[in-house]
Amino acid sequence: MTIKLAFSRPTSSMEEQTLLFEQYRAVGYDGLQLKEAQYAPFLLKPESFIEAWGGLPGSSSALITGGILDDANIEKLRNVFRFASTVGTELIVYCHGIPRANVTPADIRRYAAVLSDLGLEAQQQGLKLSLHHHFNNPVMHRDDFDIFFNQIKDDSVGLTVDTAHLVKSGIHDAAEIIRSFGHVIDNFHLKDFDQGEWRVLGQGSIDFGPIFEAIHEIGYQGWISADEESGGSVTGGMKDCYAFMKTGLN
Repeated sequence: MTIKLAFSRPTSSMEEQTLLFEQYRAVGYDGLQLKEAQYAPFLLKPESFIEAWGGLPGSSSALITGGILDDANIEKLRNVFRFASTVGTELIVYCHGIPRANVTPADIRRYAAVLSDLGLEAQQQGLKLSLHHHFNNPVMHRDDFDIFFNQIKDDSVGLTVDTAHLVKSGIHDAAEIIRSFGHVIDNFHLKDFDQGEWRVLGQGSIDFGPIFEAIHEIGYQGWISADEESGGSVTGGMKDCYAFMKTGLN
């Protein structure tokens, strides 16, 4: 396996979504990492997704989803697994939407145990479950990463590293996270950040030099996605992020 570049971006209309699917290959990306709204209408009818977009290589390389791990959300996640295994997805990127304030270390261990079981279910369907750490989610602070991944069973859950969410969460040494958790990292969301706002890659205040160095140092092979949430144009962000990643990773 080699490094593969993906693009991820919210879309506010069918016109934007069509542009996303029609342009990512032309720009140079290997795949898309889809926001939930972009595949949710097809969740119980994957054949319709395949008919619309399934002929495009990597069009659903990863699906981003989330929830609070109650019974209803776990069943929804299993629906995502079933959809993903049908449409050719590799990775389920999970955002655990519980506010961090009242979460204890014991809670994080319990969440890790639940997600471990779900990760093993995903593996049985040819998928990989990856935790997207997140500002104001249970895995947010530096110690949370150790607590969570020390509890994960049998490599059942990987880690999606999001550069901007690290900074927003108060973790400014992303390279240390990459080196320390290289054995579980299976995805990157590269996003820039400045003055409380998401920025197009290279247009914020994050120093990506040490991040690119750490990615090379751990010998990473897998998906690296631009996670473009600045609100700019679809094609402009797509092209700018691709050029930034290609330059930085070479």
